[in-house]
Amino acid sequence: MSTAPRDDAERPLGTRLGPLGWLRWTWRTLTSMRTALILLLLLSLAAIPGSLVPQDSGQPSEAAAFRADHPTLTPVYEKLGLFDVYASPWFAAVYLLLFLSLGGCILPRCLQFARTLRARPPTPPRRLDRMPEHTRWTSPTSPDEALEAARRALRRRRFRLRMEKAGAGGSGGAVSGEKGYLREAGNLLFHLALFGLLVALAVGGLFGSTGQVLVVEGDSFTNARTQYDDFQPAKLDSSDELPAFSFRLEEFTGKYQLSGPQRGTPTFFQARVRASKTVGGPEREVTIRVNDPMEVGGSKVYLVGHGYAPVVTVRDGKGDVAWSGPVPFLPQDAFVRSTGVVKVPDARDHDGKPTQLGFTGLFLPTVNLSADGWSSVYPGAANPALVLTAYHGDLGMESDFGQSVYQLDTSRMTQFTKKDGSPFAKGLRPGDKMTLPDGAGSLTFDGLKEWASFQVATNPSNGTALWSSIAAGLGLTASLFIRRRRLWIRIRPASGSGSQIEVAGLERTASAQLAKEVAHLTAELRRALPPTDSATPQPQYQEHP
Repeated sequence: MSTAPRDDAERPLGTRLGPLGWLRWTWRTLTSMRTALILLLLLSLAAIPGSLVPQDSGQPSEAAAFRADHPTLTPVYEKLGLFDVYASPWFAAVYLLLFLSLGGCILPRCLQFARTLRARPPTPPRRLDRMPEHTRWTSPTSPDEALEAARRALRRRRFRLRMEKAGAGGSGGAVSGEKGYLREAGNLLFHLALFGLLVALAVGGLFGSTGQVLVVEGDSFTNARTQYDDFQPAKLDSSDELPAFSFRLEEFTGKYQLSGPQRGTPTFFQARVRASKTVGGPEREVTIRVNDPMEVGGSKVYLVGHGYAPVVTVRDGKGDVAWSGPVPFLPQDAFVRSTGVVKVPDARDHDGKPTQLGFTGLFLPTVNLSADGWSSVYPGAANPALVLTAYHGDLGMESDFGQSVYQLDTSRMTQFTKKDGSPFAKGLRPGDKMTLPDGAGSLTFDGLKEWASFQVATNPSNGTALWSSIAAGLGLTASLFIRRRRLWIRIRPASGSGSQIEVAGLERTASAQLAKEVAHLTAELRRALPPTDSATPQPQYQEHP
């Protein structure tokens, strides 16, 4: 081995990319079809947590319950943005990269397709016998007449044609035909439609709004922010005005499996409402079902939940009605075991002094009392019961901090007790009365109503998403079922007189249809250009080795 010093200039240098070269490489990699497919897969995987974890935007109550039930996982999920997946930075990053990748991939292909549409079909190869489908025969017809017959045959089949006459002093020539350009058009349409869906998703996320509201049978809802239980405004729309419409819940109907292992499984939910496109305007009756929303005022109203609202009347210590009406209770399990509270801020004791009353408890649509306690065994209201515990004191409703109408703050309240000091509670059937100790008042379980929860979604990109989906289906169908193929017919003078005719075909994707198409074309040409020898055997189609 030589130990002589080596000049650095003699060392081979690899290709070095400058800043512009790296930008080109990055752009080409990002806009490749492989990268677009990978990003599409990543976007699909990134959307999975949005269907597994309750989202703050669409399921605020479920998200709050998940946080309460999983205190260990909640901090991790919040840092990862799993409670609002579609607004998280990592989801937005994948989405934007896919947006750029598809845009950069589609534009060059559209330009290339436009050039293809303007181009003429390619000239026939020198050796047609090497094509997958090929046949040849000799006809007494002159080459020029045979060439015209070939042109007419391909024209009837709506092929784009290219005619080539033989050289100077010769006769005959060739006809090239190409068909199936809509296959590539369908492919481009599918990708453009996918791009349109991404645009619709972006527009909906930036300019769409969603809200949830609970409506008891007989009550009305007006589309205003103050009417919503939870509202997610549009990110880029600062206007407080919402489309003006209203509706009244006339009746909610729910049916359940009555027997068998699936007893209690919901089979039918619907809400019958009377809706108006303008507040106070003419009304129309609409039935809202699961996955069958009502469209009104440019918004869609979805039926997303239901429950029961016991109707109660509370009288204070003076015997006056301090509160009366339905109280929505929130379901806790599949059999609609529900919890709720009754707040009575304007009561008086038997001495006439102002006081406040509060009740917490359970509502059981079909009650079952066992050693394990009160439970519901069926979600239908077959045997309803209301179990309440009573408090008196300060409800805390004058505090600067808002409080939920479904929770009772008992920190400044005292629970009623029996004479033996045990907590005072009572189970009520419809029509029963609960009399409070020390003449503090009473509560009567008057009856039962049902409530339904609705999600109101306003999305200006619904039309774009719909037409993009239709276009994607049409484009995918075209790219799968339309065949891009080429047919060539070459006419040469035969030895002596007549013509030698060659027919060949080529298809970009292997298909048995090409052999049939060449056979039908050959049969038509053989009728127009009969073989010199009527005993000539039928053409043999050969595969390219």
